[in-house]
Amino acid sequence: MRPFSVFLSIALILPLLFGCVKPFSLGTDPSGPTADVPDRAVSSAADTQNGDSGIAEPDDTTTSVRIDPDEENLVAIEEPGASIRNVQATIDEALDYCQVSQGFWQKGELENALDALDQAYALLLTVDIYDDPKLIQQKEDLRFMISKRILEIYASRNIVINGDHKAIPITLNQHVLAEIKRFTGVEKEFFTESYKRSGRYRPYIVEALKAAGMPVELSWLPLIESGFKDRALSTARALGLWQFIPSTGYKFGLKRDMYIDERLDPIKSTHAAIAYLKELHQIFGDWSTALASYNCGEGRVLRLIKGQNINYLDNFWDLFQQLPRETSRYFPRFLATLHMVNNAEEYGLDTLEIQEPLQYVTVDVARQVHLKDIAKNIGVTEEEMRILNPELRYKILTKEKYPLRLPPGNGDKLLAALDQIPISYPPQRAYVKHRVRPGESLSTIANRYRTSVSKIVRANNIRKRNFIAAGRVLRIPRKGTVIRPSTRYQKGKGGPPSTYTVRSGDSLWILARRYGTTTKKIIALNNLPNTTLHIRQVLKIPGGTPEPPIEGVFKTYKVKKGESPFRIARRNGMSLERFLRINSLTPRSKIYPGQNLLVE
Repeated sequence: MRPFSVFLSIALILPLLFGCVKPFSLGTDPSGPTADVPDRAVSSAADTQNGDSGIAEPDDTTTSVRIDPDEENLVAIEEPGASIRNVQATIDEALDYCQVSQGFWQKGELENALDALDQAYALLLTVDIYDDPKLIQQKEDLRFMISKRILEIYASRNIVINGDHKAIPITLNQHVLAEIKRFTGVEKEFFTESYKRSGRYRPYIVEALKAAGMPVELSWLPLIESGFKDRALSTARALGLWQFIPSTGYKFGLKRDMYIDERLDPIKSTHAAIAYLKELHQIFGDWSTALASYNCGEGRVLRLIKGQNINYLDNFWDLFQQLPRETSRYFPRFLATLHMVNNAEEYGLDTLEIQEPLQYVTVDVARQVHLKDIAKNIGVTEEEMRILNPELRYKILTKEKYPLRLPPGNGDKLLAALDQIPISYPPQRAYVKHRVRPGESLSTIANRYRTSVSKIVRANNIRKRNFIAAGRVLRIPRKGTVIRPSTRYQKGKGGPPSTYTVRSGDSLWILARRYGTTTKKIIALNNLPNTTLHIRQVLKIPGGTPEPPIEGVFKTYKVKKGESPFRIARRNGMSLERFLRINSLTPRSKIYPGQNLLVE
């Protein structure tokens, strides 16, 4: 009978897998919202299969203990420094046993793999971590990883692989034929355009797969994932050629910050996808199940396996019937793609003009500049630069040294012109989001973000200032953002008319709707000869609430050649929205050299 620690490990993970607690979804198309995975304190080669985040209670013991290398009895530790060192050593030892277990599992020695995990878990039960956050995180991560691997090993006993488990079996059954019919019918345009785009990225993917010792047929997976579009975005926030959600991308080394999102980079995301697919293949042992897991997450597939009492994976198509609808079509679509590209002449693919592979040189640039300005200085198009550098979220280089990709032959041109290219900045959001916590009030939130209660109320259309529900997400205006009431101006009842200064983009219809009146009344009150309005024209609005003034101390700024509203606002430390507001401009308004504008 297996030691109690195994059953305790399984008890920790079963609630997660059977719906009591929902862990992070690691599939590329999850059914629910996801969260970014926090930094892991436990990291090793064995961590590549620790995809989910578990919840476990810390031990209630009060004395830190360790296993003495020369004795089997537990020895109490009194010095805090020595305690932490010995606890860390015990955790490291447990991690080594996890790595040993991984080696046994890959060789098919399941009993030895389980014994190693037993030993790792027994070591964790001997340590007390006090209140050290780092040790708490390490222990809980390791406990969950052990539990998850025990379940994977037990599930793998139900998997029987026929034939070469490293090959992708191509089956032409009714499900695959149905997808072929769609690719040659209602989805023909999608398939042909995706096939053309494949030439841009697939040669590199093929080489990367060969280097990893994986089937080159997997290079066609992006066709059904994204249509070989590097900026493809799904409703589940899956992004890029390989459709990574944020948490899965983070797990496999794809960074994301203000300037870049490496999920958009076809080269970096290809390496991440290969690592993920290799991990899934190690878990399930065959590509059919691994690809299904790539779509809906290994947790979902493991639950199906665990719920069976027979070796149903003699045939993947038994599992196929129980998968979510989108996933159940995923593998047949992949097989349909392989069949069609392997018979290109039969389906007319041999006559299509395939795009050329990406060709580029890399130059390290330590200047925060826009791709548009770079393209102008080296004589290429902005789109060419975007295609080579798709991970740049705003087409602006990072503050640090950035390895910029350029069309061949343009490296020296850029270096010669680099000092003349102006600095650019990513757009600043007018709002940040805040989730209300229990006990918070609008005043405490306003103080935290250095804004006012009235601005928060106006930005979120709050009616009861003294009541906000915990869990609600509020939009908090940044400093300098002008907040207008979200409701329309109320109709007046016999009161005096208000005045309004016309801005670019205004019309009589817009003003009438905003103030709750009619165009005929505005024309009559102002004796207008027609409906034409002029910027800075002052109108009387019948029965309307006066427009609230924009507060602040302003000075005049003369526009220089080549400047834009965004650059002027940045130069004067203003938000773009406030700059537009105080100058009665809209995002489409044009400004001209010599024009006088107001700045703070």
